[in-house]
Amino acid sequence: MKLYNKFALLLLLTCSFAIAQEHVEGSSVITIHSIGDSTMAIKPNPDENPERGWAQMLPGFLSGNIALENYAVNGRSTRSFIIEGRWEKVFENLKMGDYVFIQFGHNDQKENDPKRYTNPHTAYRANLIKFVEDSRAKGAIPILFTSIVRRNYNENGTLVDTHGDYPVEVRQVAQEYNVPLIDLQYQTELLVESFGQEDSKDLYLHYKPKEIAYYPEGNEDDTHLSVLGATHVARLAVASLIQKVPVLSVYLKAD
Repeated sequence: MKLYNKFALLLLLTCSFAIAQEHVEGSSVITIHSIGDSTMAIKPNPDENPERGWAQMLPGFLSGNIALENYAVNGRSTRSFIIEGRWEKVFENLKMGDYVFIQFGHNDQKENDPKRYTNPHTAYRANLIKFVEDSRAKGAIPILFTSIVRRNYNENGTLVDTHGDYPVEVRQVAQEYNVPLIDLQYQTELLVESFGQEDSKDLYLHYKPKEIAYYPEGNEDDTHLSVLGATHVARLAVASLIQKVPVLSVYLKAD
């Protein structure tokens, strides 16, 4: 009887190891799912288009067995991302151990667009909580990001905030629900100020007429990022992730 029990236990352990090994081999790749707006999204025609989303630059900072799925889309708010079924698609693809990078706010504040606008203290907050709770229901790890700053200098040369209470709600949800917070608003504020009022144009899409073929008439965009700007923001995000989410740091490289 004792011999039988030992054999049964050995068989059970062997089968368990085989199942575990099959699971590891079948789903060993952890995936980062990034959701957000244009400041995060993948831009088309990279050979001609100078614009980049900061999450578009993340693959250069990843190492090891990890993948990135960038679901961020131009012009989306938390409301439109959910209404259009984009979050449902992300949710369906989440698996245990994945990460969800969440950054919205630029378009949630558009009061004249009912399909995108959210009150920061009600719908915006509720949508952030939905992303967090849904992610955790699938065994994924949500990470909240505040929006990157716009290059908004006043006549006195002071960099002025444009996002109001939206970053405040991100910080509060992160604290209340024990979610890692990457404060890109603060980090990019320091970045822009370090470049100065004039040189910080290089971080965004400022071009003189005929300077580049993509903008033959020139361009002045203080919201969206150039390759330089997106690379800097991605580097800031990665540095904060290494500090705030040590488990994820094994898959990240600072440069």
